[in-house]
Amino acid sequence: MKINFSRWLEKFDLKYIITASLLFGLVLFGLIFSSLRQKDMDYQEGSLASQTIRANKTLENKSETEEKRKLAESAIVPAYTYDDQIGTEQIEKLTHLFDYIEQSKKEVNSKFSAAKDKKNVPTADDYLANIKSIFEKLDETDMDYFTSIPDSVLKTMFTLKEDNLSAVKAQLLTVVGNAMANHIHEETLTDYREKAKDNLDKIALNDQEISLANSLIRLTVVPNEFLDEKKTEELKASARQSVNPVMIYHGEVIVREGVQIDARAMKKLELLGMAGKETSIFPYVALGLMIFLQLVCLIWIVLTSEDKLKGFRLFHAYLIMILLAVMIMKGLSYFQTESNPFISLVFPVALMPFIMNTFISRRASTLFALFQVSFALFIFYNLAGTSNLLLILSVLVFSGLMATLLSREKLGRQRIKGLVWLFSFPTLFVIILVIYQGMQITDKSTISAIVCTMIGSLLSFTLAIGLHPYIDLLLNDDSMIVLNELSNPTHPLLKKLLEEAPGTYHHSMMVASLSANAVAAIGGRSLVTRVACYYHDIGKIKYANFFVENLPTGADNPHDFLLPEDSKEIIFSHVTEGVKMLKEYHMPKMVIDICQQHHGTTLMQYFYQSALERNPDLKEADFRYPGPKPQTKEAAIVNIADTCEAGVRAMKQPTKELITEFVSNTISNRIKDGQLDESGITLGELNTVKESLINGLCSTFHSRIEYPKFKDEIEGKSK
Repeated sequence: MKINFSRWLEKFDLKYIITASLLFGLVLFGLIFSSLRQKDMDYQEGSLASQTIRANKTLENKSETEEKRKLAESAIVPAYTYDDQIGTEQIEKLTHLFDYIEQSKKEVNSKFSAAKDKKNVPTADDYLANIKSIFEKLDETDMDYFTSIPDSVLKTMFTLKEDNLSAVKAQLLTVVGNAMANHIHEETLTDYREKAKDNLDKIALNDQEISLANSLIRLTVVPNEFLDEKKTEELKASARQSVNPVMIYHGEVIVREGVQIDARAMKKLELLGMAGKETSIFPYVALGLMIFLQLVCLIWIVLTSEDKLKGFRLFHAYLIMILLAVMIMKGLSYFQTESNPFISLVFPVALMPFIMNTFISRRASTLFALFQVSFALFIFYNLAGTSNLLLILSVLVFSGLMATLLSREKLGRQRIKGLVWLFSFPTLFVIILVIYQGMQITDKSTISAIVCTMIGSLLSFTLAIGLHPYIDLLLNDDSMIVLNELSNPTHPLLKKLLEEAPGTYHHSMMVASLSANAVAAIGGRSLVTRVACYYHDIGKIKYANFFVENLPTGADNPHDFLLPEDSKEIIFSHVTEGVKMLKEYHMPKMVIDICQQHHGTTLMQYFYQSALERNPDLKEADFRYPGPKPQTKEAAIVNIADTCEAGVRAMKQPTKELITEFVSNTISNRIKDGQLDESGITLGELNTVKESLINGLCSTFHSRIEYPKFKDEIEGKSK
């Protein structure tokens, strides 16, 4: 199911941004709020209790209650439902199989004995074809079993003598019946199959018969006991309900004097409201101002963005990822102890700045890297005033900014550079800080800081590679995953195009190959170009037979019986209809744009000249495609490749010289007509494109191709 962001995008204005920012600020403040209380607690986890602490009220310890309920739930043995009818059905299928073998033998032998040529004898393939025709007439409930039998097994059964086959049948019915009398489910299926094989009387059977029996046992012995999810859930629910709530009673000793306050005791103190005292208001004010400053910077970047869609993506991606970063750091703070204060360095601090850099912008990435470290200052507030916090913040800001300096492309394409910038440099940086602070390299705390930094850096590197396609899928409508899906020939639109307009389908495949190669040659987006070409003429489905490439050999051209004005409207419609169909299928924007722009505002020369003979006052603009002109380099290349493929295909005897001349003239005409003015493609790139198209067309149309229509007519009617 694809999410349609168009309605959100329509409402994406300053009012929406401010409202969303306020909600985000409240959520972010709430996430970090509790971290500011840790500094001034009466009782610190890991410290010694100065006095015996008793509960000041009675209440339920819900976390421990839930833990006990989960333990009780996990102890439940899953419930299964046994179906004894399955065993009977499998025995019947096995019996019918041997009956069908015998029937097939009789039918084939009878057929060959009735033949005039007595020299021919039936082969295994003859028997196999006959029995498969029998299987095809069976009920669907039985067909699955019989069609799953390998041909090799059936051929073996046909080669065995009747007595040997009967012996195999007798043993199989016995061992399969004994096996299916047991309660078999998926986990025990293999064991029962092996037991059935072991129960075969191998003295009475030869190796071939044993192999046949083993194969049929594997097919016939199936589960007859299935997991009863409903009953299992009921048992689990009953087990949960049977667990009594874990209570903290008034006067109960939580921690005795002189005993270390552990995590369990600390949780009890927090539940009782005995963990802390009033905290200074200044950290909360500072947190609020920090969130406000971040939102001001973010909104400024969004409002100054030229592209509304890019601003939309930037705004939402930033908010979601900063919340995610804060939650991860918040989670790590719970594992931070006095003995290991550097666990926060495990946080993959470079991951999200790299994602912002790759998919959004370097400016947004830098902003993110700075502010996620700013929030770390509040999350790890319990370390305030220590050199440990200084080291942590320095490493986090350094690693985050390293990600913003990488190239804006997949990390998989710059692995060596990524390892150096995201792993080697942060590791070296933390070692420098350790030396600066005079810490001993062999000290446990020092080793912990270095190891945690290495783990965090490695996590950033590996996650940036592994999550790239999925982040791409979330942020872009033309992600690699989507494009691979759309390029599958089984896509409904491509199947429909192949079935209803096969000539157009072949033309689209050819244009895709030519365009993708040319786009790759100038460093463009070749995959999305290839996919767009697959669908660029999808609108021809509606009037498939009005395009010459789809006409059967010898068929009359329907345009011969229409006025040029009517033909023009039909030809024009393949663009508008194509855009409409692609929008209905929620295709990527670039695919829709290339479909809409692949003819630009070019003149439909053939029908224009025909109409001009009837009406000399005719306006040329009436016979130009509605456009717009190609807006990207990729669309410009498709525009050229589409015409070149159709034109060269129409040549009687294409040679390299003719192809070169045609491609050169096509590009020159497009330039003179102003079709490439808005695409941003340069003359140097056009030369590269020209060479690529010539090479591709020459390698494809290397032999004489006969077409019934003239080149000019093909150009006019097949585009």
